[in-house]
Amino acid sequence: MKGIILAGGHGTRLQPLTLVQSKQLLPVYDKPMIYYPLSTLMLAGIREVLLIATPEARPSFEALLGDGTQWGMQFAYAEQAEPRGLAEAFLLGRDFIGDEPVCLILGDNLFYGSGLPAQLQSAAQLTRGAHVFAYPVRDPERYGVIELGDDGQPVSIEEKPAAPRSHYAVAGLYFYGPDVVAVAETLTPSGRGELEITDVNRVYLDRGELAVTVLGRGVAWLDAGTHESLLEAAQFVRSVQARQGLMIACPEELAYRKGFISAAQMDQLAQQLGDNDYSRYLRALVASE
Repeated sequence: MKGIILAGGHGTRLQPLTLVQSKQLLPVYDKPMIYYPLSTLMLAGIREVLLIATPEARPSFEALLGDGTQWGMQFAYAEQAEPRGLAEAFLLGRDFIGDEPVCLILGDNLFYGSGLPAQLQSAAQLTRGAHVFAYPVRDPERYGVIELGDDGQPVSIEEKPAAPRSHYAVAGLYFYGPDVVAVAETLTPSGRGELEITDVNRVYLDRGELAVTVLGRGVAWLDAGTHESLLEAAQFVRSVQARQGLMIACPEELAYRKGFISAAQMDQLAQQLGDNDYSRYLRALVASE
């Protein structure tokens, strides 16, 4: 399975922070925001990733992430000049996806929790249909809302409904079979002028090919798209890391533990980062093995 990180848009809700910098390059405590969705893909076992950014921000992402080989990954890049909807990612990534299944994750989303890696790896086994994640929220009218029946199966899905039928939002993490490109090609822009991901999911729902996993109490889903939520995400990461002594969303550690890179490569990456808490954490991981 391949992965796509959608990191476009102008980050207007975060201005003036985003006047000269992409939202997904802002820090979430001790790492660039983009490390968090990237690490989610890595947890799922995905090693080929397409990052979609604005033309202005693309060079900065390339400077930060390179081609991915330092982490045993393969990165490609594409541009989204204007935000025309989440589903446009499949049209922009048509050649990248080819005839393989794909996972789309939003560049400002953070996932963390017990049991999450196993859920991600299970979803990444998908070869056809779609698999999404539902998360209970207090303000479902701000999201794509999915209604589940008594058997846990999806019944309906709506985009930002005025009268939500449930409190389950569809989180910004989606797994699809390779036919998602063909599905996206059939869409027409919504009233907002965007190709809606909810419309993609509705196609699979109507086919009876939409699987839903509810993320429970042990999992946190954070959207760092506003000043308040950006601060909350940073505080969450700091708190967990301080208590556990383990980093959240550390690509170097994930690459090492998954066998994408060797201990020698890990040590070299640590040296390149200089003398700081982050590099000392990487060195300690190698020394403890």
